[in-house]
Amino acid sequence: MPEPADAGTPRAVFFDEDDARAAAARLLREGWSASVERERLAGEDDDEDHPWAVTSDAPAFVLELVVEEHDGWLDEGEPVPPALPPLTLPTEPRRIKREGRAGPD
Repeated sequence: MPEPADAGTPRAVFFDEDDARAAAARLLREGWSASVERERLAGEDDDEDHPWAVTSDAPAFVLELVVEEHDGWLDEGEPVPPALPPLTLPTEPRRIKREGRAGPD
């Protein structure tokens, strides 16, 4: 099974396998990489209802042209948030009471 694409990678999605394969063939002819895989949607039990996804290294505007030609849609994914710097954590427990002070009896 192929590796899933990054969350921010756009994908061309089609309901018809022939459209997905035609779109991938066009991208390959134009010099881009392209792969076709079955898209598994959450909650879908029927394998016939799963759409086909074409992942490629082509820019999003090229994928837009392909999906318009082959009746699909462009899934641009969710943007990947920037990495946060690591937190500086304490190395010892924090003391709540001051030393030398007597507590209540």
